[in-house]
Amino acid sequence: MRSLPCCVLLAVLATAGARAADPQFTLVWPQWHSADSFQSYYEYHTGRELTGKWIILRSQPEERSGLYFTVRLNNPEAEVVGAKFVLSVINPDATDTKVYSFPANIPAGRRVFEVGITGRDWSNSHIQPVAWDMELQGPDGRVLAKKSSFLWEKWGR
Repeated sequence: MRSLPCCVLLAVLATAGARAADPQFTLVWPQWHSADSFQSYYEYHTGRELTGKWIILRSQPEERSGLYFTVRLNNPEAEVVGAKFVLSVINPDATDTKVYSFPANIPAGRRVFEVGITGRDWSNSHIQPVAWDMELQGPDGRVLAKKSSFLWEKWGR
């Protein structure tokens, strides 16, 4: 009779260990950034944007101003090639959900991504989203990590 609870416990631990290897969001935080906030002394001299240890993804690559989601990601396994961030947002002036996709290779280890809705996609610094949902999808479309705002979770979108 004792072996049954032990088997159940081992099965639960084995399943928990398998899921712990997936990438995890440790933080997802929306914040407006102006184009000036990305300029640096390095760029002034070289003409190339200095990203440091951040990986910057933009909906309009040529535009820097916009609503950015700072994403701290922990990927304990090998690099994930062909992944994508899928960001769903509800604006205060619209009832429909806008979905943005950002292709990215996810390196192993801990990284910070700046995922930005930029240019004409989000041009007003005073508007904050009503609700949002951020997913990291693998090359096969499987959701590897997910984080949502409080209202998104309550609406059950």
